[in-house]
Amino acid sequence: MTLHAADTPGVLDEPPASGRYVEHDGVYLVPHEVTIPGSDVRFAMEPIPGGMVVLSDPAGGEPTEVRLAPFWMGRCEVTWAEYKQYMKLCGVFERFEDAGIRVVTDDNLVDAITAPSKVYDPGFTYDSGDEPDLPAVSMTQYAAKQYTKWLSLLSGRFYRLPSEAEWEHACRAGSESAYCFGDDPAELDAYAWHEDNTDWATEAVGQKLANAWGLRDMHGNACEWVLDAYEPTPLADPDGPGGEPPVRWPTKLFPRVLKGGSAYLAIDEAQTTARRPSNDAEWREYDPNVPKSPWWFAYDDAQDVGFRIVAPVETPDAETRRRYWDADLPRIQKVADFRIDEEGRGERGLVDPALPAAIRSLAP
Repeated sequence: MTLHAADTPGVLDEPPASGRYVEHDGVYLVPHEVTIPGSDVRFAMEPIPGGMVVLSDPAGGEPTEVRLAPFWMGRCEVTWAEYKQYMKLCGVFERFEDAGIRVVTDDNLVDAITAPSKVYDPGFTYDSGDEPDLPAVSMTQYAAKQYTKWLSLLSGRFYRLPSEAEWEHACRAGSESAYCFGDDPAELDAYAWHEDNTDWATEAVGQKLANAWGLRDMHGNACEWVLDAYEPTPLADPDGPGGEPPVRWPTKLFPRVLKGGSAYLAIDEAQTTARRPSNDAEWREYDPNVPKSPWWFAYDDAQDVGFRIVAPVETPDAETRRRYWDADLPRIQKVADFRIDEEGRGERGLVDPALPAAIRSLAP
């Protein structure tokens, strides 16, 4: 694929006069801001170089060498300002259904997303608050993936969760040390929110120092979903979908991998190679619904679970895009369908660049 500055965000034909850039196939990938269509909410993306990457085994095994293509990654974790644009679609899709417009059918179901139900108890979900600049938390991996599908279909640009390999590579930012800045944990306060410098609450994103590639909050604030299933050692499939990037695709409901430290975790859990298994069954324990929500956790220990997004340089084919976005196990989709079709919790709807205009056309 040939990149063109005229039609690809974050691409220049010439190197910028100042600031970071990544050279790739004769063009220059640069940091840039994106506005979510239909809103004034903005987020920033940073270019991440590709190449051969050596990934360490935190259990002390042999390092794994993989090849990664360049990509852009969110400078910060997805915030409530961003995530609430997706959350509000539940009510929007209900109004579309009542009005008989933008109807989901068997023919267009593949292009539909599921919008999450309202949170059961805001006291849990918003334990740290729901200010616009706080990281969005307590969503399931499925909900995070559906967010990336919504944003992609809305904007016309492909977004997804990072693989574990991409996340670690981006966090390391060319370093070979325990943290992106070196090996001394005494310096972590300048780069991350963790249990020793917070009161068990997440903080506004982007306040701490960036790593060498412009990314903030990688070592703390909220843990972050990646695509991979959790096993004691990282990385199983060296080929991945289409050969890039390598992903250990889940074959069971959980655990799945969370990367990065958090406001709830100790300093040693913020190292670049640190990885945390999700505990979905316990995190849904307080949810009174049956089946449990496919979109939300309702347990204190999930209040530091968030995510950030990536935009690959090359957009994969439609089948591969759906693999990144949709439920990877039938049971997950079955529960989502039941909650929508039988209980009326959550909604299904079509997303495309015309959605903001359709929302505006709804009667007040």
